[in-house]
Amino acid sequence: MASSQKLVPEAKNGLSKFKAEVANELGVPFTDYNGDLSSKQCGSVGGEMVKRMVAEYENKLK
Repeated sequence: MASSQKLVPEAKNGLSKFKAEVANELGVPFTDYNGDLSSKQCGSVGGEMVKRMVAEYENKLK
């Protein structure tokens, strides 16, 4: 499986919405084209998404 393939294709819309929400909260201007963003900006969004997903999973384990 290529790394760009989604494990759950049905989750694409939810992940896009989540990414936009996190980007908005961090003040990163995500649009359909993000080629003008720095690696730091994109990384901050991705890192925050992972942080929140891990926290959600940990809360479910309690």
